[in-house]
Amino acid sequence: MAKPSREAISMASTSPSSLSPPKVPMELHVSNRQKLLKSLRQHLSNSSRPHHGFVLLQGGEEQTRYCTDHIELFRQESYFAYLFGVSEPGFYGAIDIATGKSILFAPRLPADYAVWLGEIKPVSYFQERYMVSMVYYTDEIVQLLVDQYKGSGKPLLFLLHGLNTDSNNFSKPAEFEGIEKFERDLTTLHPVLTECRVCKSDLELALIQFANNISSEAHVEVMRKTKAGMKEYQLESMFLHHTYMYGGCRHCSYTCICATGENSAVLHYGHAAAPNDRILEDGDMALLDMGAEYSFYGSDITCTFPVNGKFTSDQSLIYNAVLDAHNAVIAAMKPGVSWVDMHKLAEKIILESLEKGNILVGNLDDMMVERVGAVFMPHGLGHLLGIDTHDPGGYPKGIERPKEPGLKSLRTARQLLEGMVITVEPGCYFIDALLVPAMESANTTKFFNREIVDKFKNFGGVRIESDVLVTANGSKNMTKVPRETWEIEAVMAGGPWPLNKASG
Repeated sequence: MAKPSREAISMASTSPSSLSPPKVPMELHVSNRQKLLKSLRQHLSNSSRPHHGFVLLQGGEEQTRYCTDHIELFRQESYFAYLFGVSEPGFYGAIDIATGKSILFAPRLPADYAVWLGEIKPVSYFQERYMVSMVYYTDEIVQLLVDQYKGSGKPLLFLLHGLNTDSNNFSKPAEFEGIEKFERDLTTLHPVLTECRVCKSDLELALIQFANNISSEAHVEVMRKTKAGMKEYQLESMFLHHTYMYGGCRHCSYTCICATGENSAVLHYGHAAAPNDRILEDGDMALLDMGAEYSFYGSDITCTFPVNGKFTSDQSLIYNAVLDAHNAVIAAMKPGVSWVDMHKLAEKIILESLEKGNILVGNLDDMMVERVGAVFMPHGLGHLLGIDTHDPGGYPKGIERPKEPGLKSLRTARQLLEGMVITVEPGCYFIDALLVPAMESANTTKFFNREIVDKFKNFGGVRIESDVLVTANGSKNMTKVPRETWEIEAVMAGGPWPLNKASG
């Protein structure tokens, strides 16, 4: 084995990270398959149906950039990643419901693959690496499944097809040559598998925690290095560098939002038409929403802080309004609590602070009835988090989406369950497109102190977002960044983080 270079040793000794990428146990995906098998068998028993057939999923395919031969960096389809943990494209995966056996089908690669892309691995490699019962080639799917099937008639396939309530897109059921030889069930698998993803195992939580740890560390590094005169994309670059350099996170959970000044009132800033390219100015607030992904599992963290490292009284007013809401929700979270109630709690606390700061006037309960909170926080309080940033399962059958302003943007209206990981991300924004109509509406104009609201016209907004695990008796915040104004100011002035290393 080659010795590390002097440069590598030097870099490691001065690393600003105390973390290193953990080994990913494939038992995590074995456990996910067992969880699905148990749930699906129970569902079939409840429906008086036999335990025959195969779960069959098609993994992701590599995509080229439009008509070119440029291949985009591949990331596995999430349901397939959940069950099989396969990094490579072009695979299929099956689970025999009768026996519990798991089967991977690998693409049969052409000989010149070895010239351009590296060694062609034998099927035994994939069987050992992914801890499955059997591995065959994709051109053997029909024969193998027909041979394995023990029921009567055509073999039955449970295919993945169902609505993602965050995107309004449908999961794509597996397709392959010869599928007409099978009976197909397109309705059973999706709700059962989606519900399996809602509550996380300890092995899953360890990966989510690492993604949080490295992302938290990166946020602190960015906070320390932020200065007026920089470009927003430089903050994004520092975050991506840290999480990849020290955390091995090649993928980000989502496109980074690096919003400063009035851009921080643009909820999904950072897209191609608003590409994190503004120059930071002294007096700006920076709202940085960035989270790394590690071995498919993600994080989603937002920090808001003054670019110059010192909060003004106006910045403190809005920031503490959001922080109080963030902290109150986390303190109230436990199994059985309604997420809709948590959203309303956050709204109420923010409105109280705005009323104390003379931005709003009038009766708080009346403001809640008229949905004034949605003027300042039009998005939902948070969302399920896991293999996807917006993990599925927010609206299973029987859970209705609220229709009122603000509440209709909730990505789940469920009661909390032990093992859920959910983001807590209250915000307070000054968005003309919402403020102007609200101040002109006969129902809500009386609540606004126009003179003070005008003072905040170009303020932007504040969001504070942590990833929170619902525990048996409460909750655990998995995100580890400075939150209090004095903590942020201390860190930006060069102070250590965590502040008390013994308790950190």
